[in-house]
Amino acid sequence: MSDTPTAPPAAPRVWSPGAPFRALLALYRVAWLLLLPAVLLFLWRRGSREPLYRQFWGERFGHTATQLERPLWVHSASMGEIRGAAPLVRALLAAGYPVLVTTLTPAGRTAAQTLLAEDIAAGRAQVAYVPLELGWAVRRFIRQVRPRAALMTEIDTWPVLVATIRAEAVPLSIANAQYPKQSFDRDRQRWWGFRATLFTAYELVLCKSETHAQRFRAVGCQRVVVAGETRFDLPVSKQQLAAADRLTRQWGLATDQPGGRPVVCFASVVIGEDATFVKAMQTLWQALDESSGPRPLFVCVPRSPQRFDESEQLLTQAGLRVARRSECLNAALAPIAGTPMERVDVLLGDSLGEMYFYLALSQVVVVGGSFVDTGAHNVIEPLALKKPVMVGPSIWGIEYPGVEALAAGVLTQHADADALAKALLRLLTSPPAYAGAMAGAEAFFAEHGGATEKHMAALLPWLRERAA
Repeated sequence: MSDTPTAPPAAPRVWSPGAPFRALLALYRVAWLLLLPAVLLFLWRRGSREPLYRQFWGERFGHTATQLERPLWVHSASMGEIRGAAPLVRALLAAGYPVLVTTLTPAGRTAAQTLLAEDIAAGRAQVAYVPLELGWAVRRFIRQVRPRAALMTEIDTWPVLVATIRAEAVPLSIANAQYPKQSFDRDRQRWWGFRATLFTAYELVLCKSETHAQRFRAVGCQRVVVAGETRFDLPVSKQQLAAADRLTRQWGLATDQPGGRPVVCFASVVIGEDATFVKAMQTLWQALDESSGPRPLFVCVPRSPQRFDESEQLLTQAGLRVARRSECLNAALAPIAGTPMERVDVLLGDSLGEMYFYLALSQVVVVGGSFVDTGAHNVIEPLALKKPVMVGPSIWGIEYPGVEALAAGVLTQHADADALAKALLRLLTSPPAYAGAMAGAEAFFAEHGGATEKHMAALLPWLRERAA
């Protein structure tokens, strides 16, 4: 990856997909109209658990009033994508561009409002829901907001959204772009390459790695730049690290080196992984008991708030003693009297936006979404804290930086609960192995930083070009 990414000459402004694509898009539009009542019912029912789903209905249909003058429109579908794009959004704001961020979920909306609170208060930024897949709703949004350009993130391929943006002559780019091999192979074989063709609507593709760049070029994208992953530039919460440091001493934990009570974090746990992780916990627990070592504390952080209660129930049924973060720690992450942590096996992370706290408490991090076929979740945050990271067999969703991290030895992959428990035991009982893993994580993270600067080096000339 070069220090200063350069792009090929600009792609033509007109996007003209072929007849098969246009026919399938027309069918897709009809399907959305027919299924719209079911979609609205789904959102309403989700609102029984997350009230924000039942608010801002007008935005779902393109009613988005704004006082921002020709903002950049940045769309990140979920909370994870919002967090990943945050360094780039801040860089665009610092460059003088007003930014309107759209998202799909309440968690994403809340995360964006928190991350951009100062800029929203100052009238430089705004957050809204993205319109539904209805051409007239997207057109209404575009004509009300009048964005100077649209910037999607990760792998956003809502056909009506993307096609309408181009039809309305809004310059379109994608940042932190990835094209997993599984999707790449499928897209070229199914539906006459419908989804692969959709990617050619992006005038500028800012990729995570050369591997992804080659796939975007293979489907016909003309202007592709390798710019890295802006998650590597995320600031680490000093308040959360300080709180974790205090609790480490108060609870007798070992985070910087083996010794004291071992701590293992199971981060972003998704449905279907609980049994695997419980088995790994029990196996590790038994092995440390047999070696007369201190019993570990497990930190379990479910991927979504909807799973907090379910996770607690499953852990308790397995015979593990559980303390919920909301019940044993106050808003400042200080202990609440009456919770003897020496008797607790699992700290359940039933909160949002505190991942760095949970990671900082831990010696080793196991990243979820990888022991079921969902491709794994974010490994960059634990690497930023120099933590050894372990994953399961499924890592197609984190091909970058997963492939590079595996090659560097800072990420290790394990087939099942027994293999995972064995690897955890070795790392937690071998100071040289643990020290080497931490040093490797620090070097890897330093090597892959600076992606925001590389994104901006390609984005700013493109924005000036499109404004001409």
